[in-house]
Amino acid sequence: MTEIRTPRLLLRRWYDDDLAPLSDINADPAVMRWIGDGSVRDLDATAEEIERWEEEWDDEGFGVFAVELLASGELAGAVGLSVPEYLPELMPAVAVDWRFGTPFWGQGYASEAAHATLEFALQDRGLDRVISVDRPQNQASLNVVRKLGMEPERTIEHPEYGFPLSVHAIDLTEFQA
Repeated sequence: MTEIRTPRLLLRRWYDDDLAPLSDINADPAVMRWIGDGSVRDLDATAEEIERWEEEWDDEGFGVFAVELLASGELAGAVGLSVPEYLPELMPAVAVDWRFGTPFWGQGYASEAAHATLEFALQDRGLDRVISVDRPQNQASLNVVRKLGMEPERTIEHPEYGFPLSVHAIDLTEFQA
């Protein structure tokens, strides 16, 4: 089983017990504001999301990790790699994504988890390049992108919702482990 330990976090595959805490995170409008169309997700939609993430692990050899706090064992959120098929103009591509519950904001967890995921992508999975796709107004997410050393590449429009998306990228030669 693929696991990554950082000084404060365990990035791991999903357990059945993760459904309720992730559903609570997905039900928070502040968390979901910048994700998809901004709507919250219920328990069933969260279960489907975890199932898709696990299928991506099986199909691609990478996916979205559950992020657990080492100190408490709490599920803080999710971080990982995904193929942004909804953006055909970017394909082929692999994106790094993250989502954390509001109690875990502002403590550096997203940067710590995303950096470990980027290292996993470029060094363990042999990817040459990883992107990030974010809403330009989401300054907290863009701060993480900057900390990762990702460079602005272009702005595109979300194909379904029409809002702008900022695409940032980093390749193996630019990554600082």
